[in-house]
Amino acid sequence: MLLTSPQNTRIRQLTALIGKARQRKKTGLFTVEGARIVREVPDDLLEELYVSESFEAGNGDFLSGKRYFTLTDELFASVSDTRTPQGILAVVKMPSHTLADMLKEKPFLLLLEDIQDPGNLGTLIRTAEGAGADGVILSKGCVDLFSPKSVRSTMGSLFRLPILTAEDLNRTVEALKERDIAVYAAHLSGKISYEKADYTKGCAIAVGNEGNGLTDGLTARCTQLVRIPMEGKLESLNASVAGAILMYKAHEQRAGGCL
Repeated sequence: MLLTSPQNTRIRQLTALIGKARQRKKTGLFTVEGARIVREVPDDLLEELYVSESFEAGNGDFLSGKRYFTLTDELFASVSDTRTPQGILAVVKMPSHTLADMLKEKPFLLLLEDIQDPGNLGTLIRTAEGAGADGVILSKGCVDLFSPKSVRSTMGSLFRLPILTAEDLNRTVEALKERDIAVYAAHLSGKISYEKADYTKGCAIAVGNEGNGLTDGLTARCTQLVRIPMEGKLESLNASVAGAILMYKAHEQRAGGCL
C-alpha cells in the first residue's frame, strides 16, 4: 500500500509516536529507524513496517514475505527523525522485563539515576551489554529510553539486554542489597580506588546524573563509593565514561583477569 499524504491516519499516528513521549507511553509502542536496527527487532515485538519507495525498489529480497507500508520518498523524509533517512522504520512494542529476569547467580547490573542525555543513556546501555551485564535498571527521572535518539544510541542493545524502569530506585537498591548484591559508585568521596573493589560476586554499578551525580539518598545506600583517579584539574568524568571504566573493571575481574 502506497501512502502519499501527511494527513493519512497511519502517518499521523506514526508522527505522534516519533515526536511525543506521551503517545509512546500511552500505546506501549515506539519507533526504530534504519536497516541495521530494524533487523534487530524480535518478530514478536514488530508491529508495523514502513519503507520509502526508493528502499522498496532496492531491497526486494529483504522485504520479500513481509507486510509493510510504502511511503513516497518525500513523505518518508518528512516523518523521519534522521537527517539522512535510510528509508525504513518500524513500529515496535516496548520490551517488558522484571527484576527477576536479571537476577541470575551472582548478577552484574547497571543502575542509572536521572541520566538526561539520550546519547549517554544509549552508550551506557550498549557498554553494559559489551561488558557482560545481566540487566540495566533506570530511575523514573531518566530521559525516555524509547525516544528516537535514545533508541539509535543503544544500537540494538535494548532488544538484547533486559532493561526496566524502577518505580523507586532507592527501594530497588535496598532490595538488591538484601540479596547480597553489592552496589558500587564512582564518587568524589570514594575512599578506595575503583580497581580495589570486589566485583566478582553479585554487584551493581550505579551511575548518576551528568551534572549532579547520584542523589544523596542513593549515595547513602551504596555499598561502597570508589574513586577513579584523575590528573590535572578535573573533578569528574562524563557519566558514560565513568560507567564504562567501572563496568569493564567488573568484566575483567569476573572473567578471571582476562579481557
